[in-house]
Amino acid sequence: MLCKRLSIRLGVAATLLASLSAPVNGAGPDGRLRAAAERGTAAEVRALIGQGADLEARDAAGATPLLIATHRNNVDAARALIEAGADVNAKDSINDSPYLYAGARGHNEILQLTLAHGADLKSTNRYGGTALIPAAERGHVETVRTLIKAGVDVNHVNNLHWTALLEAIILGTGGARHTDIVRLLVDAHADVNLADGNGITPLQHARQRGFTAIERILLQAGAR
Repeated sequence: MLCKRLSIRLGVAATLLASLSAPVNGAGPDGRLRAAAERGTAAEVRALIGQGADLEARDAAGATPLLIATHRNNVDAARALIEAGADVNAKDSINDSPYLYAGARGHNEILQLTLAHGADLKSTNRYGGTALIPAAERGHVETVRTLIKAGVDVNHVNNLHWTALLEAIILGTGGARHTDIVRLLVDAHADVNLADGNGITPLQHARQRGFTAIERILLQAGAR
């Protein structure tokens, strides 16, 4: 039994060594690092970094290994890259960064890591919005709470002339999660009367959609 276990462990080690030394579809260390980040293989990520693979080597879409790991919510691989010094604000060709993507998708563990390692709270996505705005739209309650606590501007206006509050109402469902998010934003002093580009206020949008719970929150906060 002991010999069998030893044989299995040696086999695993050999496989890992082979994956580190053999080209992947002709890729060098940088390409193998991106592949390891996508698979979420933290041990392989660390080994390739130790071999000198470039932390910021980008793929055809401009994504770094850290952004690739973030796309898959591969927390351990992302942690290995961040601890090695990967840039949490490095943007790809569509202006996504690990920080912005983690916030937008509600990948809270990776988001916390980016916040602890220099995330730019003023950074904006391709729509001119902070991480808070898509998090509010998609109903990521804990993510919104985290970003508010971190200090993201709750009244930032994106290229659509929408704030996080407006997106939570306009693109939200009016259900429990979006209602909680509206309450969090109001408690964080979001401007309840800051209208969209057409002059329609959050309260008007809530009434148009029949979001009565959100309407009550807004009225209690002085919305007009």
